[in-house]
Amino acid sequence: MKDYVITFPGQGSQSVGMMNKFESVDVIKSSFDEASDVVGEDLWAMISSENDKINQTINTQPIMLTAGFSVWRTLKKNGANDPMYLAGHSLGEFTALVVSGVISFEDGLKIVRKRAELMQEAVPGNKGAMAAILGLDDEVVIQICNDLSDKYVLEAVNFNSPGQVVIAGHKSIIESALEKFKEAGAKRALILPVSVPSHCCLMKAASDEFLDYLGNFIFNKPKIPIVHNVDVMTHTSDADIKNALSMQLYKPVQWTRTIKYLSEKKMHIFVEAGPGRVLMGLNKRIIKDASHYSLDGIEATENFLSEITT
Repeated sequence: MKDYVITFPGQGSQSVGMMNKFESVDVIKSSFDEASDVVGEDLWAMISSENDKINQTINTQPIMLTAGFSVWRTLKKNGANDPMYLAGHSLGEFTALVVSGVISFEDGLKIVRKRAELMQEAVPGNKGAMAAILGLDDEVVIQICNDLSDKYVLEAVNFNSPGQVVIAGHKSIIESALEKFKEAGAKRALILPVSVPSHCCLMKAASDEFLDYLGNFIFNKPKIPIVHNVDVMTHTSDADIKNALSMQLYKPVQWTRTIKYLSEKKMHIFVEAGPGRVLMGLNKRIIKDASHYSLDGIEATENFLSEITT
């Protein structure tokens, strides 16, 4: 079997019907049943019919963890070997922790549920916002944020791919800043449908509380190396992993650097495990001369397994 990397999506990849292409797979449904018992909500019902709950942070985080982990279980059930590395975009990093055996599925669900609560409480009343800036160099986005952030927080927080940066901070300054990015040459500058300004300094208090909460859990040494968002490094100790997860709340997601790092490690096959194709699209833009797959259904999963075993 060929060597490969699995990447797990985070918030933003959820949608109603997102697991429909896996509906006939027992391990998918049983994973959602297991998760629903832990969180006390019917997660499968949330993703199967039109409702507002799927986009509420407190529900989205366990939903995305369950989706990614259930796809991994499907891969293993169909004979896949372990990947050489794991990575997850923001929330997706917790899926990687479960897959790598650092924490159990149950503990992972409890942790992301608490993470969601702390993030939501950190900036109440829809005072925060995030926006995507497309078509500008990272340095230009950072400079504009620095120029405008006087009384209010405005930071570049997700370096998703060349020419795609997400900013976060106080809603008032972000709304007024969009025109500045367009004047600088941005192809698009648009508010994202979230109320939590993730990965900026407004999350620092939540980060401290989250680190305290992580102290309730024992983290095992990863069975598969995980490249962490915050520092583009792999960690093995309990303390280092928890610190990386805590810092991730208020520091930028270095996704472009993460995928480039994996490419430098001679990885040429990148797989997105979970609903949607967001990461596959980003990864293609970061490393063009690699093979990219999205396992968003059982057919795609079986095709991927067929290709890497030949």
